[in-house]
Amino acid sequence: MKSFARHFPLAILVGAMAIAAPVQAQEFKAGFVNTDRVFREANSAKAAQAKLEQEFSRREKELVDQGSALKSATEKFEREAPTMAESQRVSRQRQLVDQDRDFQRKRREFQEDLSARKNEELSQVLERANRIVKQVAESEKYDVILQEAVYINPKHDITDKVIKAMNAAPANGGK
Repeated sequence: MKSFARHFPLAILVGAMAIAAPVQAQEFKAGFVNTDRVFREANSAKAAQAKLEQEFSRREKELVDQGSALKSATEKFEREAPTMAESQRVSRQRQLVDQDRDFQRKRREFQEDLSARKNEELSQVLERANRIVKQVAESEKYDVILQEAVYINPKHDITDKVIKAMNAAPANGGK
């Protein structure tokens, strides 16, 4: 019994090494996903983009119209300014400055709102893409999947698989 107790740790070590040897000999499997392509090509990303365009098209058109009207008013003022009375010219100039300030504020608010909504929509697409990437990684036994790299051999690019899986799965599946 004393002999067994003395050699037991050695037996455990040898057993662990015998088990670990085949594991160390396994090939490391890495993959890469191009998120920019996912955002451009996946149906859910295209749907999110269409949703944003629909949601913001009216405001964008209003801004374009307001900008055109402001430009026309400014050009008209520049043409008529030399023949105007000083008080009228100052009044119109102030009015144009106020209109321009209002236009700039609306444009800035539009950009901020659009940016916030775009981030919301893209984060949902990215969250879904990450779930799909994890499923692909688990089913195909990848050790690591990268989303950014300086260089990647095309044989490791699984972007097509991810896009195909995203397009095949229902948009709200797995939530």
